[in-house]
Amino acid sequence: MPENILLKHKIALGLIPGIGDINARKLVAHLGSVEAVFSEAYRNLVKIPGIGPELAKAVSDHSYLEAAERESEYVTKNNILTYFYLDDDYPFRLRQCEDSPVVFFFKGNCDLNTSRILSVVGTRNATPRGKELCDKIIGGLASDNPGLIIVSGLAYGIDITAHKSALANNLQTIAVLGHGFKTIYPSAHWSIATTIIKKGGLLSDFLSDALPERNNFIKRNRIIAGLSDSTLIVESGIKGGALITADIAASYNRDVLAVPGRPEDQWSAGCNNLIKNNKAALVESYRDVEYFLNWIPEHSKPSIQRTLFSELDPNEKLIYESVSSQGEISIDSLCRSLNIPVFRLSAILLQMELKGLVKCYPGNIYRIS
Repeated sequence: MPENILLKHKIALGLIPGIGDINARKLVAHLGSVEAVFSEAYRNLVKIPGIGPELAKAVSDHSYLEAAERESEYVTKNNILTYFYLDDDYPFRLRQCEDSPVVFFFKGNCDLNTSRILSVVGTRNATPRGKELCDKIIGGLASDNPGLIIVSGLAYGIDITAHKSALANNLQTIAVLGHGFKTIYPSAHWSIATTIIKKGGLLSDFLSDALPERNNFIKRNRIIAGLSDSTLIVESGIKGGALITADIAASYNRDVLAVPGRPEDQWSAGCNNLIKNNKAALVESYRDVEYFLNWIPEHSKPSIQRTLFSELDPNEKLIYESVSSQGEISIDSLCRSLNIPVFRLSAILLQMELKGLVKCYPGNIYRIS
């Protein structure tokens, strides 16, 4: 099939009314290819589990193919990359999220599969203290992690501060948009968006002419959370988009970090609440981020004496080797692979934590200390 037709079908899959990213995947899995979705008869579509008459009718309508064709022409003309969830270069972190976009668009020049990506979000009403802390954290991370990519949402406040801090420290940064590429919102950030394209990129799962509507920004938060290793909340009120992003990140089993504030600070109430309810790890400096994400530079890591390993019992050695080889692993996976009862495994892991051999992260994920 010609590439332009295949591109049109990839884009069209995300445009079927009411289908959503999860059901779109079901269609392709059941029919074997994205092309088959648009050639299958209604009588067969309606039999697919989770589809039913209404969605089968929407798939068979094909009226959305015109919009998909226009979009395919636009992205090709403007050198915008299209990422489809079955493509080899689709970001592996997003691939792990069942509701990640089946297709999204990217204009820029960075590697979405790079080894370290951090999302930094927060209130639009950022205080001078919040902006200063954001600058210091990103600046410190940049000195130890020159390949780090900072992700945010191009909004006023903490978001734009994060983008500017990344650029000032020679880091690449990605702005995830709540609209299409024909718009930049807020318009005051048009200039920096142009710079971001050269030193990172703009990312959107909306058609190019989509306008900045409220629900779009809520929807795009799943990409901010899913594209990165962790989400850092610098400042947030008791409600807001940053907290939605934090919840989504937690649902993806990603680390959530938060900068605390004074109890009376309105724009720290959300961060304080996350920390108080054990939904986020407390971050006071970039060192804390490196510690929680195990990004501590090799020259800063304390060496573990070889004699210590001779003192480990067989199960501890087995667990250490398993965690070390995986990079990170859940207690459930350890339990299955090592065939050690979970109650016993938990006790051994606790002792290994006390010895400084492993560290437990949110979601009962273990990594080598």
